[in-house]
Amino acid sequence: MTDERFASCAKQYMDMVFRIAYGYLKNSSDAEDVTQEVLLRLYRTETDFASEEHRKRWLIRVTVNCCKSLFRAPWRQQENLDDYAETLGFEREDYTALFTAVMGLERKYRVPLLLYYFEGYSVKEIGELLRLPENTVSTRLRRARAKLKDMLTEE
Repeated sequence: MTDERFASCAKQYMDMVFRIAYGYLKNSSDAEDVTQEVLLRLYRTETDFASEEHRKRWLIRVTVNCCKSLFRAPWRQQENLDDYAETLGFEREDYTALFTAVMGLERKYRVPLLLYYFEGYSVKEIGELLRLPENTVSTRLRRARAKLKDMLTEE
């Protein structure tokens, strides 16, 4: 991969990798570390990608794997979500509540939700990326929406 092609890919996919890593780890420093690691792996890879979609799927899979590895680290800590939400500066106050509610979900609900709504993947594609049956992904999305509804209507 040429340096120019890598720079283009890094610019295109860096935010996506960070969002997935943050959704998985709930810590911006760890998410930045994972993003850097994933982009380094992209730079070093010998893989010939058949398409941009193949490259994107590879990046998501590597991101999830790096997050799982980091998540098992004994020194890993979660940061305060309210403090991080304040640094994002959402346009509307209800976006902050939605962000906090999504991040308050268990990881098994949060990651499929992020992939479905923010990255635009189908249930089948999410199942392939996370190595889960389609029915499991559908169930987790349904439960995540129900939990979000309960959380947001309580407020």
